[in-house]
Amino acid sequence: MGEPVSVIEKPSDRHGFVRFETNRSFTGMGHERYERGDEVLGDRPSDVVARLLLDSGQVDAVHVYAQTISVQLASGADSGGLKEIIENLYIHYKPGVEIPTEASFG
Repeated sequence: MGEPVSVIEKPSDRHGFVRFETNRSFTGMGHERYERGDEVLGDRPSDVVARLLLDSGQVDAVHVYAQTISVQLASGADSGGLKEIIENLYIHYKPGVEIPTEASFG
């Protein structure tokens, strides 16, 4: 269940950066920036996507503005798998996850 996020990965003119354009706004009109080593505690969509990207170990920094996510890759890293992290952000029932039934709500 859940709805996948549509993501287009675009290279940047700057070496070591990649941009993801999505069909969802993650911040409204605000800019959010996160860096490796930051403790990302919030549950806003921009916080969640930044936390997942930073936790991949492939990313040094994430900038989120509306539906665009810009990523500074870690030294020697590539963007492999990052697009899928964003696409699956709102997929809740993955293999191995038990789907709730009426009985489970007691």
